[in-house]
Amino acid sequence: MAQNELHLKVTLRIYSDDDQRCFGPGIATLLQRVREHHSLRAGAASMEMAYSKAWRIIRTAETVFGCKLLSSTIGGAHGGGAVLTPEAERLLAAYEAYCADVGTYAQGKFEDAFRFYRDLDHRP
Repeated sequence: MAQNELHLKVTLRIYSDDDQRCFGPGIATLLQRVREHHSLRAGAASMEMAYSKAWRIIRTAETVFGCKLLSSTIGGAHGGGAVLTPEAERLLAAYEAYCADVGTYAQGKFEDAFRFYRDLDHRP
């Protein structure tokens, strides 16, 4: 039997004190896409997410963190759009940096803990 390569995947989610999920990889990606597309609707669509779900996710995070995450404009000659607020930019940057730090630490611990795997006899 061929030896499978092992790898680690760490997913970090932030919960409020009432155990409500308020920030994680989904909203981080959504905010990145809003930044890229200058629109919540386009950002959600690029993730194949319903616009109503995107708003629900944003509103939940805004309630928990106590700040606005998007600054939106409605319609007009150039159409509407959305940009991240400074608070959203700071939150996203902190989350990304934290994930990178935890990922680096976890990868080292994973390699230490499972180093023996390479030496196992992987025959059936």
